[in-house]
Amino acid sequence: MSPDIALATASRVLRQLRRDPRTLVLIVEVPCLLLTLLQFLFDEQPATFQRVGVPLVGIFPFVSLFVVTSITMLRERTTGTLERLMSMPLAKLYLLAGYGMAFALVAAGQATIVSAVAFGALGLEVDGSLPLVIALAVGNAVLGMALGLFASAFATTEFQAVQFMPAFVVPQILLSGLFVPTDRMTPVLEGIAHALPLTYAFDALTRVARGVGGGRLALDVAVIVGAIVVALVLGAATLRRRTA
Repeated sequence: MSPDIALATASRVLRQLRRDPRTLVLIVEVPCLLLTLLQFLFDEQPATFQRVGVPLVGIFPFVSLFVVTSITMLRERTTGTLERLMSMPLAKLYLLAGYGMAFALVAAGQATIVSAVAFGALGLEVDGSLPLVIALAVGNAVLGMALGLFASAFATTEFQAVQFMPAFVVPQILLSGLFVPTDRMTPVLEGIAHALPLTYAFDALTRVARGVGGGRLALDVAVIVGAIVVALVLGAATLRRRTA
C-alpha cells in the first residue's frame, strides 16, 4: 500500500540521517553556534541582537534544511534509490509525503532546539507568543525542506546542489528585510522581495517578536504555507517514473 511505503520511506531517511553525524551537526549545532556568535558580536548592542536574533531563529533552520534536503534527495536520485521506488506501483504523492514527513520531523526537532538555545541560554526575548515563534521557525525549516526537494532535481552532483544556495537562498535573505526594510528598497527590489516567501517569514517572526498580530500576520502565515505546498507540488512534478 502507498501509505505504508510513505511511512517506510520516512523511516529509512531518518535512519540514514541518524547515521550521518556531519549532517546532524549541520542541522542542529551549526544554527546554535551561529546564533551564539551573533550574540557575542552584538554584546555591546543588545537591542540590535534582539532585533535580528528572533528572525534568524527561523532563517538559520531554513538555510540548513535547504542544504541537507537538496543533498539528501540528490543522493537518492544518483544512487538509484529513487528510481527503484518510482518503478513500484505507488503514487508520487505518497512517495514525496514520505520524504516530507522525515524532513518535517527533523525540522521540528531542529527549530525546537535552536529556539531553546536562543530564548534560554542566549536570553532572546519576545513580546508576543513564544510557542508561535517556535511554530514559525518550524514552518521556515519546512519551507527550506520543500525548496530543497525541488532544487535537487536540477543538480547532478552534491557540489551543484550547494551551488544552488546563491540562487534559491541568498537573494531571499538579502531581500527579506533583515538588512534593509522592504519599504526602503527601490520599487523594483521591493516588488521582487514581495514575491519571495522568506520575506513573509521574516515579517511574521518580526511581528510576533514585537507582539503585533492582525491580518498581516495571517497573510504572512498563509503565504508561507502556500509556498510550501507549491514547492512540494513542483517537487512531485520532477519525479519521473521510467520504464525499461
